[in-house]
Amino acid sequence: MFSAIGNAIKWIGQHFLGMLFLLIAFVVLMPSSSTQLTPANLQEIQLTGPIMNPDALLKEIEEVQKNTAIKGVLLSVNSPGGSVPPSIEIAYAIKELKKHKPVVAYASGTMASGSYYASIYADTIIANPGSLVGSIGVIMESADVSELMKTVGIKTQIVKQGTYKEAGTPTREWTPKERAELERLTKDTYDMFVTDVAKARGLDVAKAAEYADAHIFSAARAQEVGLIDTVGVKSLAKAEVQKRAKVTTPTWKEKDKLDNFMDQFAEKSMFHLQSYFSGLKATLVW
Repeated sequence: MFSAIGNAIKWIGQHFLGMLFLLIAFVVLMPSSSTQLTPANLQEIQLTGPIMNPDALLKEIEEVQKNTAIKGVLLSVNSPGGSVPPSIEIAYAIKELKKHKPVVAYASGTMASGSYYASIYADTIIANPGSLVGSIGVIMESADVSELMKTVGIKTQIVKQGTYKEAGTPTREWTPKERAELERLTKDTYDMFVTDVAKARGLDVAKAAEYADAHIFSAARAQEVGLIDTVGVKSLAKAEVQKRAKVTTPTWKEKDKLDNFMDQFAEKSMFHLQSYFSGLKATLVW
């Protein structure tokens, strides 16, 4: 009996990739049994994981904007943030989308840093009672591996033009001038972050220390300081979309499960690849 079980396990191990390929092919090629009988009039857009490459999400937002059948959108967010430019791209895409149809942002888990910035232009923000919201701040960090390089016997050779071209390097300790330059950069980015949040949310910039300063809030505290409008679960957020879209018979657009899986897989793979190839060089993130 044990021999038979062992042989079975061995066979599965040898043919796992082939079985996986056949499974994916089967899912892709088989007819869908969940085809919607009535046209969808509401759609959920998901912002999940680290924000690095926004192209797929921007394309989805653009398609929703052009789709006149979709009357309202739920932006479901569970992201720790990420790179600054992609977060800005998403925020402004949502801002434009809002001109055409109502958008409700929902914090399903984490809506922090860049993902919070991406959500500020929604018509309203609702957060799950157990979610984390905020972290309005900017960070730039890098290791100093000079001692390790010395131990291993590695020396750098650099030719550069420009005083600050090597600022953020991991190969040595930063000079005071380089540190001041990088601090100025993070300060400029932080000021932009706070200013945009204040304008979008109707908050006082002079009181930024109360709602910004990289504070991480529970949903209830985030509502107290004005970062969100309502504490509630996803059903409440979906009902809010329905109300604002003024649809009497809500029909949510269904996303193919395989497409959803592949999108998340590609996004996470890209994040790990970019993190690997960027090495230890300082990177500005929210």
